[in-house]
Amino acid sequence: VESLAVCAVSLSGLSDVLAVRRSGAGGERERAVESNREMMVGVLCALGLLLLSCGGEELRTNCSSAVSIWTDLGITAEHTPEHTVTGDHLQVCVQERTCCTQEVEEKLTERSKHEFEKLVDEASEDLRNTFVSRHKRFDEFFLELLENTERSLNEMFVRTYGKPYMQNAEVFQGLFSELKRYYTGGNVNLEEMLNDFWTRLLERMFQLLNSQYLITEEYLECISKYMDQLKPFGDVPKKLKSQVTRAFIAARTFVQGLMVGREVANRVSKVSMSVACVKAVTKMLYCPSCGGLTAVKPCRSYCLNVLKGCLANQADLDPEWTHYIDAMLLVTERLEGPFNIESVMEPIDVKISEAIMNMQDKSVQLSYQVFQGCGQPKPSGMSRSARGVSDVFSARFRPYSPEELPTTAAGTSLDRLINSISYLSAQER
Repeated sequence: VESLAVCAVSLSGLSDVLAVRRSGAGGERERAVESNREMMVGVLCALGLLLLSCGGEELRTNCSSAVSIWTDLGITAEHTPEHTVTGDHLQVCVQERTCCTQEVEEKLTERSKHEFEKLVDEASEDLRNTFVSRHKRFDEFFLELLENTERSLNEMFVRTYGKPYMQNAEVFQGLFSELKRYYTGGNVNLEEMLNDFWTRLLERMFQLLNSQYLITEEYLECISKYMDQLKPFGDVPKKLKSQVTRAFIAARTFVQGLMVGREVANRVSKVSMSVACVKAVTKMLYCPSCGGLTAVKPCRSYCLNVLKGCLANQADLDPEWTHYIDAMLLVTERLEGPFNIESVMEPIDVKISEAIMNMQDKSVQLSYQVFQGCGQPKPSGMSRSARGVSDVFSARFRPYSPEELPTTAAGTSLDRLINSISYLSAQER
């Protein structure tokens, strides 16, 4: 650079001198000498420029810095040139002059593919972990809620109804078993299942309240036909069916939705790189090193263009992912308020007991109506008092106490879990 500056100054000064002398009265010889001097300065400057460019070319074509970078990356190759050679043999890092052999290019391509896949996987790791942890927490919460509710009902009914309940406990066990099967994805029709529960409870209750009669299976089938007409349990079955159905549909949909989100995040994190994508990433990350450019980084727009090309399939999911997040937010709203499974399940033992008391209160009228429709059953030969069930349901179920709520999973409440999901959904938008 200094040589170029000197040449430029010399030429400029000499031109000025020549211009002054030519304007004078000098002879032809003087003009010729001065002209020769001007030519000599020009030649000297040209030689200086040539030497400068030759020195620069020597620096540019040295491959030691490129080899050093490859060594740091763990890439070793035989017969690596000391200086750049023609790049006709390359398929990806095509350049006029290159330090890369075909072996080095293949290894750089392999590394580019591995690094890109790793970067995408790491970028989605937090999202995948979040879905896994939220699904686990909600699943544990709902299952523990069911178990605690069943245990609470069993303890209260044993204490309140004693032996008659224990002899018919499978009716209630079947209810919770089917609820759990539905929640875990089983093919259960909730409305039909709940109708069957109340029908079975009616049959068992009728037998206990009319133990002086011989109640056959055929007679029980006849009783079940009058279920809707008689309404032995009042409005409890209808209300409970509506609440349980809505709450369990929302709970199952929500947990399955978290599972879907987890699976989508897992699949999206596994990038299937096309040949064009691998080439583009290699050109962006490592091809500059083939030309000895060891500190060059791609500009932002270039990087984004490569990413858009490689992640085109993932980008196509963006509208559907937005719809998914919106749907999950709607389900979280349903988990609150009237669809809150926690508020439905915790007092279910009280509601079932209320239904039992309703039937007990109108047992005489109910029996009369059944006898009118199904006929008078034959006496069993034993009185109710002889069978020891005359006051089976004389004890009223004790009032619902909020202090006896089942302990929720890990001490968390449904509201807190829902808030955490709502925050996650807002972040993922």
